[in-house]
Amino acid sequence: MALGLFVQAQWLVANVAGRNTLSLNGSWAVIVDPFNVGESNWKPIWKDQHATGVHDFYEYAFDNAIGLQVPGDWNSQRNDLLYYEGTVWYKKIFQYQPAHGQLSFLCFGGANYIADVYCNGIKAGSHEGGFTPFQFEVTHLLKAGTNEVIVRVNNWRRVDGIPALNYDWWNYGGITRDVDLVTTPTNYIQDYFIQLKKNDTSHIAGWIQLAGNNGLHKVTIHIPELKVQYTTQTNATGRADIDFTAYPALWSPEHPRLYQVQITTATDTVTEAIGFRTIAVKGTEIVLNGKPIFLRGINIHEQIPQRAGRAYSTTDATMLLGWAKQLGCNFVRLTHYPHNEHMVRMADKMGILLWEEIPLWQGIQFSNPVILAKANRLLDEMIERDKNRSAIILWSLSNETTPSESRDTTLTAMAAHARALDPTRLITSAFNHVAYKNNTITIDDSLSKVLDVVGVNEYIGWYTPWPGPPDAMVWKNPFHKPLIMSEFGGEALYGHHGSKDTASSWSEEYQEQLYKDQVAMFKKIPFLCGTTPWVLADFRSPGRLQPLYQQGWNRKGLLSDKGYRKKAWYVIQKFYGEKENIAH
Repeated sequence: MALGLFVQAQWLVANVAGRNTLSLNGSWAVIVDPFNVGESNWKPIWKDQHATGVHDFYEYAFDNAIGLQVPGDWNSQRNDLLYYEGTVWYKKIFQYQPAHGQLSFLCFGGANYIADVYCNGIKAGSHEGGFTPFQFEVTHLLKAGTNEVIVRVNNWRRVDGIPALNYDWWNYGGITRDVDLVTTPTNYIQDYFIQLKKNDTSHIAGWIQLAGNNGLHKVTIHIPELKVQYTTQTNATGRADIDFTAYPALWSPEHPRLYQVQITTATDTVTEAIGFRTIAVKGTEIVLNGKPIFLRGINIHEQIPQRAGRAYSTTDATMLLGWAKQLGCNFVRLTHYPHNEHMVRMADKMGILLWEEIPLWQGIQFSNPVILAKANRLLDEMIERDKNRSAIILWSLSNETTPSESRDTTLTAMAAHARALDPTRLITSAFNHVAYKNNTITIDDSLSKVLDVVGVNEYIGWYTPWPGPPDAMVWKNPFHKPLIMSEFGGEALYGHHGSKDTASSWSEEYQEQLYKDQVAMFKKIPFLCGTTPWVLADFRSPGRLQPLYQQGWNRKGLLSDKGYRKKAWYVIQKFYGEKENIAH
């Protein structure tokens, strides 16, 4: 199925959480379709047909079928689907009363990896990508009374997919995020971008886009706590650029101040909590609200280790980000894909800065011309959803991609695309290609020249032996840009003790010593602006085959698969405490 054959989803309505919604979460009836026969003409499951005559029958039925919870992955809900990769058909019945002068949109927070959506037997559209939202207008497909939505979800890994065939996390399939039916007026506020101007703490700027009948419409922005009442007018395409003076208390990890921002037209009103802050680069420093900041970070996968399933709720976000806070973090790298919206909004409230990236991960076919189009669309969907979140300071293009002319061309184009969409934030990417010579390590990936901040994944002491004493390592930065050590660490099985000098011991003591060595090296890097150890908690990965210590888990977590702290946790907690004290 080529993407070009799809009725591709478009961004139709921003801030789903702040709209008039009918939640379609809960139990959905499902049919597991391992041979993907249900979309064929002779057995079209999406039609949901029922026998009406003596000799009439269909070889499928949602009646009395198994159920799965939405949001949620199918792998962790049923043991027989733990390793399943293929097609599952979902069905939801709901009651609806359409109203005159209103539009209705089916809004999915995410489904992995390809989703085909049918409403009352008619295809609404399709979407490719497991970690970004998609929406379809279904006003013309709904009826008064009982309605049904059927979704075909397929999570086959694809050589031309993003990510591609092989990646170091579990391929959770299903409708993994919230599903809502959103209702708006015919003329409605479609989207908006409201942030401080870059490097300017006294001017709020951006734009508002209306949908419906194009023409000149008055738009008002009201921020009561700032005594702002700003009125502008759209152009013929429904767009209004905004720029007004305001003096908000600046959002920061110490003071995550959010303001209620109300946007009003003659027919629609939307309210959203938005924070205001500036982020910039000055030489080799990252500067938040005009002051240098050290990013005390951690990598987090979108998985709850105790249930070995996708994180999807506010409760999940509170737990994962709460762990980060306990570690002493003011920063989280959301790896290796956009996480669910609850994570991003909770970070806004808790005061945690974010790195958010799309899943361009090892093995991407950069020479394939469709990759740039797919990657830019994922960038669009990520930025469209989260552009008003003050917590996000870094858009990331990729992780651990192999240098090549086609890679550099693609990622350079993506960097330009991201900056055009959002000129207020910084662009980064994580790579693992550095040059080692004796005790000198040089940042030499050609991608660095198009980034604002360089991210380096280095596993010295685990995949790479120490070339010399840790505190004697010399890092060189010919690009003169801020450095975040975006990954480092090693594996240890919680509760397993052994040598601190031998990696093959898989012991907490070895992991602990590795972290002590890393910290000793970090203290000698003058342009280091942040660190994000790999990783917060052990996570499922089917490629981790060590039968005694891994058993299908990546054991690099500072926390175990039950949330218990390993010895290395306390090394980073102490390091971050020292950094916080210096900052104060």
